Amino acid sequence: MTTEEAGNPTLFLITARGGSKGIPGKNVRPLGGKPLVCHAIDQALAVAAPGDTVCLSTDSEKIREAGMTSGIEVPFLRPAELASDAASSYDVIIHALDFYSAHGLEFSKVVLLQPTSPLRETDDIRRAIELWSSDIDMVVSVCESKSNPYYNEFEADEQGMLRISKGDGHYTRRQDAPKVYEYNGAVYVMSVKSLREGPMSGFTRRIPYEMPQSRSLDLDTEFDWMMAEAMIRKDL
Repeated sequence: MTTEEAGNPTLFLITARGGSKGIPGKNVRPLGGKPLVCHAIDQALAVAAPGDTVCLSTDSEKIREAGMTSGIEVPFLRPAELASDAASSYDVIIHALDFYSAHGLEFSKVVLLQPTSPLRETDDIRRAIELWSSDIDMVVSVCESKSNPYYNEFEADEQGMLRISKGDGHYTRRQDAPKVYEYNGAVYVMSVKSLREGPMSGFTRRIPYEMPQSRSLDLDTEFDWMMAEAMIRKDL
């Protein structure tokens, strides 16, 4: 990262809507002694440099109040159309950028931290940011995928017969197959310039920041929540 880039401010964005079907009310539900959303906020505050902004984007007054207990201001509530199941993360990010732009604040990059990855560590955020530079679209946290298209993922051919998804199917040991990754949802470091040009699905210059499975849990079900509680208590 150049000196100029290092001096540019960063927007740390925590996105937390009120509606949640898998784990109702999860963003304000206590995990390890504090509301889930506060884990992400505290991590952002620990990493943010002077001049950076930590923003909680939510449509919920309860989540807003929970966020303010961590010592940040929540200057807006997200409009309802950006809090539905159909709303995209991209639209939510652009909404936040537009809000700050209207108030005279511009950023070089956005660090998106989803509350549903509470086992992420502050060092994960720092290391992902260190990989970022202005000539890439995004640094994204990943973990090694449990399924591998070279080894144990299959597709049906024209006759309905299963064939390996990728490659010749000759790998007999997982460790010999090419390593493949999946996004784990913990950290996204994105260029504002790239975001202004279009959604993340169009990003081609993506650098992975690899995390272990032990810190890649994404809270989507009650079972996930129980796992996170156990890991925070060091029971696992």
